[in-house]
Amino acid sequence: MGHRSVRVKRVYLSPADDDGTRILVDRIWPRGLTKEHAAVDVWLKDVAPSASLRSWFGHDPAKWTEFRARYAAELTANGSEVGRLRAMLAEGDATLLYASKDETHNNAVVLLAFLKTGTKS
Repeated sequence: MGHRSVRVKRVYLSPADDDGTRILVDRIWPRGLTKEHAAVDVWLKDVAPSASLRSWFGHDPAKWTEFRARYAAELTANGSEVGRLRAMLAEGDATLLYASKDETHNNAVVLLAFLKTGTKS
């Protein structure tokens, strides 16, 4: 068995052959994007930050550290959806897709780090 690759990528970028399973991890469908162009295999909206957390964060880098902590707490409490995602990732390479313009401060980055730390669900 080879090492499974999981990466994050903006959903607006073109699909690539090495993306593996393309998993959208945003709660809201990306603005202006057709389902065909997005080429999303699975949309896991329930693993995304809650609507209240998303609106509190507002993609403000000054709130990044607190956002990461609050989102990790939500993920810990959301064991069934996180478990569902982990099962998908165990099947092969995957790409976690997000819509944010900020490639550093977004929920997919936090989600990938959370999955890598093996935090209990």
